[in-house]
Amino acid sequence: MSNFISSFVSKVFGSKSDRDIKEIGPVVALISAEFEKLQSISHDELRARTLDFKTRIKAHTSGVSSEIAALKLRIEQEPDMDISDKVDIYDAIDKLGKQENELIEEVLKEILPEAFAVVKETARRFSTLETIEVTATDADRELAAHKENVVIKGDK
Repeated sequence: MSNFISSFVSKVFGSKSDRDIKEIGPVVALISAEFEKLQSISHDELRARTLDFKTRIKAHTSGVSSEIAALKLRIEQEPDMDISDKVDIYDAIDKLGKQENELIEEVLKEILPEAFAVVKETARRFSTLETIEVTATDADRELAAHKENVVIKGDK
């Protein structure tokens, strides 16, 4: 009897898997479109996309981040501040922190298709190319000091 009910419910509402696929289908289409665009860009341009994501996140949260920094600075600059005032400021910082997290979530949802496509294209390149040559950064120089497979020649 329970098989019949479960079968009937699945036919009417669809299975969990079907609903999940239907929900993520549009996102997958956006990722695929972004992925197609990335195949023709250089390694350095692909790498720069990550910096662009960081810049977009920072720009989206800059107002709230500035408010948080100002409140923290106020606490540091006024060591003799009344404890109840400090509590009020810390409560405000907590509220702003939650707001900042919500803003980060907004922008992450916005960049998700692009970011996933960048990861997918990067993985494709690492799996199909024997070497990947990019302009060396300070982080690359640090890696090269500790990893044999990271080699720097000149500025590449």
